[in-house]
Formats: sequence, C-alpha cells, structure tokens
Amino acid sequence: MQPGQPQTDAPRTTGTLHIVATPIGNLGDLSPRALETLKSVAAICAEDTRHTRQLLSHFGLERPLLALHQHNEEVQAAQLVARLRGGESLALVSDAGTPLVSDPGFRLVRAARAAGVRVSPVPGACAAIAALSVAGLPSDRFVFEGFLPAKASARRERLVRLAAEPRTLMFYESAHRIQESLADMAAAFGGERRAVLARELTKLFETVLDGPLAALLAQVQADPNQRRGEFVLVVEGAGDDADAQVIEGRRLYARLSEHLPPSTAAKLAAELSGAPRKALYGGEGGNA
Repeated sequence: MQPGQPQTDAPRTTGTLHIVATPIGNLGDLSPRALETLKSVAAICAEDTRHTRQLLSHFGLERPLLALHQHNEEVQAAQLVARLRGGESLALVSDAGTPLVSDPGFRLVRAARAAGVRVSPVPGACAAIAALSVAGLPSDRFVFEGFLPAKASARRERLVRLAAEPRTLMFYESAHRIQESLADMAAAFGGERRAVLARELTKLFETVLDGPLAALLAQVQADPNQRRGEFVLVVEGAGDDADAQVIEGRRLYARLSEHLPPSTAAKLAAELSGAPRKALYGGEGGNA
C-alpha cells in the first residue's frame, strides 16, 4: 500500500442460511439435497435438538446442534447472523416439515436478510400442503390458519370471523383439542360444511376422513383412535355466494351459546339476524 492511500477492508464472503424441510413422519421423505445440505453446514439450528439428533443419527450424521425456539429466537438471531456474516453456513430445521410453518424461525430469516445474508430454501414435506393435495377440496385458493387458540372463547371468535371466508381453510390441531375444535367449527360454519380430517400423515396409522363437519365430529367422538396423533383440518370455504344472514346468525349463536342453553341461543340469534333457526342450532346436530 502506498503512503497516504486509504485503507479498505477486503470483501467479506458471508455464509448461507439454508431453510431445510424435514420429514413429517416417513423418513424416506428427506430429499437427497436436504441430506447433502445438512452434511455441509457448520451447525444446524433446531427447535428440539433431541428430536433432530435422532433424525441425524438415522442417516449417520453428526453435526453441532443449536437450540432455536420461541423463547430464545430474538437473542439467538443476532448471534447466528454474526456467524453467517463471518462466513459460516448454517441450516434451520423444524421438528417436522417445512420450517416457519407454525414453527419458530421467521425472526432469524428476517435478521439474516436484513444483514445481507443469503437465505436459501431446501424444499420438502409440509403437512398442510400434503393434506390439501389429498383433500379433494378446491386448492386453487386457500388460507392457512395454523393452530387455533387454545382458549375456547378465543377459538370460537376466530372461527366465526372465518365463517364467510370463500377460500379453502386449513388448520393444524392437537389430539387433546381435536374434538372441541370440530364441534366449534360445526357451530361456526354449519354442520353441513364439507371438510377433511387428515391424521398422522405419512405415518403408520395415517387416516384421511372426509364428509360434513357434523359427520366428522361424530366419527371422532365414536372412535378414540381418531383422537390420537397430529391433525390437519381442511375445510371448504363459504363460497362467493355465502348467505350473509346465516353467517351472522352463526356468529351470534356462537357467542350467545357460551352463556345460554343452545335452544335459547339459537332462538335469539335467529331473531337478531333473520337467519332460519334450524340453520343455526342444526349446525351442532341439535333439533330446533
């Protein structure tokens, strides 16, 4: 360097953050590209490192694992971006399926992109898309709602707001709430609304049930096996010509039934909305 010439830093080569989809059940669904990516990175960020370690062990891999979950993501993101800017490449995986779909990770991705780090997807399994592909419901337009609120009142409020949604709806649900969620959907959308209940996709006990919500609820109530595992619910949209009076009546019925007997709630909701009483109370399988 000549005297008086300004000093410049050498160009820095950053690493890549790979967003790697993992199997949702069947380990044969891990793609060859995903396997090669996991082999090549400096470390793997995972929501549950114990679960990911089992996956890596199955394929004979040993890589450093870093916990990244909803409780530490804000802090970890800054540290991980520093490593990426320093030239290391990292992978982000979820416990199952595509990262960030109802899982942690978007804060890290946002921070990496803001820092000019390359973020590259390694596509693969996703439970919601897998369920949609076999549902036989309109798939040209759909809405993914993830997990519904655990609290009953908040769950019902969310559902009644979605009652007029014309696009196909997709939800994740857990075993201990599937029965209650189906009942709330039947009340909010009407028991005749078509739906598909996909359980344990790609696993040994995979089942895909379809029919009106009221019928699916009856099947789940009658068969304890249908209340086990992990669930995706795909529900037909209301359509562009949905009956506004019935939708409003079901919204009122869902709220009133939290405090009143079903028959009384249906009567009041029908009077206030102008909707037929049977279309409200019948949604839960009752007789008005």
